[in-house]
Amino acid sequence: MAASFSTSPRGFGALLALLAAGAALSGCAGMSETVAPAFADPAKYELYDCKQLEAERKSLAKRTDDLRGLMEKAETGTGGAVVSELAYRNDYVAVRGSAQMAEDAWRRNKCRETPPEATPPATQLSPAATAKPASKSGKTAR
Repeated sequence: MAASFSTSPRGFGALLALLAAGAALSGCAGMSETVAPAFADPAKYELYDCKQLEAERKSLAKRTDDLRGLMEKAETGTGGAVVSELAYRNDYVAVRGSAQMAEDAWRRNKCRETPPEATPPATQLSPAATAKPASKSGKTAR
């Protein structure tokens, strides 16, 4: 006679352990956004000037986007959610934490974005560039 899974003491303990593990792991999904600063050094950006912070913020934003893309790509495959979590989640959380610390330093230093450099329009060429080249026979072009 087979014992029921939930009525045997061993089965009940296993079921209780599975439920506890499920409850513990379900909290991890929402925890990643609040844990991000815990993975970053709060003093890392204290001595950065605005120019350094601007470059760091851009770099961290690019890395965050790259990791997010890799996680989304991994999730499309079989077992992708597990692969995504195991392979990329820790890096993603650490980069997000660093980005948050850099952003805090940016605000604390009252930094502003550097305006993009203005390039001269193509219509303002020098007179030498607009002159027609002479032909090989020595006659001027008309």
